[in-house]
Amino acid sequence: MIRDLEKVRNIGISAHIDSGKTTLTERILFYTDRIHKINEVRGKDGVGAIMDSMELERERGITIASAATYCEWDKHNINIIDTPGHVDFTVEVERSLRVLDGVVLVLCSVSGVQSQSITVDQQMKRYKVPCIAFVNKCDRSGANPVKVSSQLKDKLGHNSVMLQLPIGLEDNHEGIIDLVTMKANYFEGEHGERMVIKDIPEQMMADAQTAREEMIDAVSLFSEDLTDAILEEKEITEELIMTAVRTGTITRQMTPVFLGSAYKNKAVQPLLNAVINYLPSPLDIENEALDMDNNEESVILESRFDKPTVALAFKLEDGQYGQLTYIRVYQGCINKGDTLINSRDGKKFKAGRLIRMHSSQMEEVEAIPAGHIGAMFGIDCASGDTFVSPTINYTLIAMHIMEPVISLSIVPKDNKAQINMSKALNRFTKEDPTFKTYVDHETGDTIIQGMGELHLEVYVERMKREYDAEVSTGQPRVAYRETITRKGLFNYIHKKQTGGSGQYGRVAGFLEPCEEEFEFVNKVTGGRIPTQYISACEQGFKACMDKGPKLEFPVTGIKVTLEDGAYHAVDSSDMAFKSAARGGFLEAYAKAKPVIKEPIMKVVIETPNEFQGSCMGLINQRRGIIQGSQEEGVMSVVESQVPLSDMFGFSTVLRSATQGKAQFTMEFSTYKQVPQSVAEEIARKKQEEKAK
Repeated sequence: MIRDLEKVRNIGISAHIDSGKTTLTERILFYTDRIHKINEVRGKDGVGAIMDSMELERERGITIASAATYCEWDKHNINIIDTPGHVDFTVEVERSLRVLDGVVLVLCSVSGVQSQSITVDQQMKRYKVPCIAFVNKCDRSGANPVKVSSQLKDKLGHNSVMLQLPIGLEDNHEGIIDLVTMKANYFEGEHGERMVIKDIPEQMMADAQTAREEMIDAVSLFSEDLTDAILEEKEITEELIMTAVRTGTITRQMTPVFLGSAYKNKAVQPLLNAVINYLPSPLDIENEALDMDNNEESVILESRFDKPTVALAFKLEDGQYGQLTYIRVYQGCINKGDTLINSRDGKKFKAGRLIRMHSSQMEEVEAIPAGHIGAMFGIDCASGDTFVSPTINYTLIAMHIMEPVISLSIVPKDNKAQINMSKALNRFTKEDPTFKTYVDHETGDTIIQGMGELHLEVYVERMKREYDAEVSTGQPRVAYRETITRKGLFNYIHKKQTGGSGQYGRVAGFLEPCEEEFEFVNKVTGGRIPTQYISACEQGFKACMDKGPKLEFPVTGIKVTLEDGAYHAVDSSDMAFKSAARGGFLEAYAKAKPVIKEPIMKVVIETPNEFQGSCMGLINQRRGIIQGSQEEGVMSVVESQVPLSDMFGFSTVLRSATQGKAQFTMEFSTYKQVPQSVAEEIARKKQEEKAK
């Protein structure tokens, strides 16, 4: 691995579904000599793209798990992570962005900024990741890169600046004009591997000069030298422009826009040059850790090899050789045989096999230095753990993980399927923090939870294929929640006398709604409840949040204020105060007007204009609220909020209503109170379940 970190780039390729992320990655690997044959995502040969190594990915033509690889271009080492576009696999994007220094945001030149592009953009903001935009599919009919660039400004708030112009669009797309060098780039050879630089065609010269002036004007904000050169009418060199663009990009104040067509092998090489010229190296990014021995004070990490090691485990995979842990090293260097500590549980371990990944293929290495992404075998850890040298106790800020919104019951066919299913669930829950499983104690069913129907469907399919676990699935269930709508007082005494020492504890205070999931405030004065019992009270209240008294759904959004109480010198104990807290909770909860809340999804439908009305009708039938619709050429985009419980099977209904021409994306938005009629229906179903 290259030790000169100036020459290292850790980049991700992110975008909306079907924008061409995997196709672009495939071309990058071909041009950098990592692969010697281009395979298409939906290849006729049944091979599929290198980066889609899972059988399911190749069949469906989608990316499910993010895949890591690396390549070399112009003496630079580029680590690449190809991420999924489907919102159901959003954790894959989330954890990749947590460890990357820069991103290539791929946009379709016809569809432009779509719903998932917005989600990816929010994730980039969360981790302050700089990006460059690549407007792909310039060969498709209706391609309009200028419109896409302005959408970046309007919809995402990016300061987008076009550094290239297309030479022809749609069927006539031949190449690009580089506004920095003022040359035309054409791509010849069977796979466009030969980049030919020519003069700009005469008929495009005027447009190119105008666009260049606009571009220089926009980038001059990031360089005093460039501004001076403009004012003094000196020669504006390529060096000056590139330095200004790099500064603007790394500080996230500007997004340079590049164009091309990955599928038609056009303009991928200039994009690789842009990755090296404009995206940050590990030295340009400031990474923080928390010093656990020093009141969690923030510490700036240095990408130096002689410092104590700090690394983050950002993804786990169970392979044929055991658990594979993907890591990003932020400081120091992990050598084979080094002793490291997992800062979450303080356990020591020895670094065994160190690996560099190329999709599903591996290459053993002796060390993974700071600034690089690699993997380790045989480490027992969880996603988001920090590994450090024994001399320090730092922890890195973990990833933002969304809560699952949908659940399914799964039943194994026989005993063999039961054993295999357990193995599969054990692995999947470890690998994917948004996939959870538990056993429903009342029905005895195994319940799996995830981010959407597709998410769970893929895992059930993987159980059958990878573990030979034949399972049948029950009805999807919605993750309902309970909460209260007003203040409820409690004054509860718990006492029990059963020979020997009894139990006694009194708690008084109130419950009220709040924004947080659970909040506990202690306002007890004068030692009415001794300090050692306060935490028992908090634990008692918190335990009640798992199953609400109304319909046994988890409770959320409650603030408990404890104001008064009483204890007995002999009979009081932790146990007594936990029981008192439970009694107090039930007493106040009944008075606080409890209601049921349901997950509301943000649903975005893209449909041909002629079906716009019927799509809106489908949303209205599902208790949906339409938030807006706009026509973009021949397509319409309808944005809405719809309760998750009404979205099951929606894809089939949508396809039949639009002759299979519309597609939709769905992601969790918020929780809202259910209408009275729906609440009654939920209560009736609960009663029926219990009766069974």
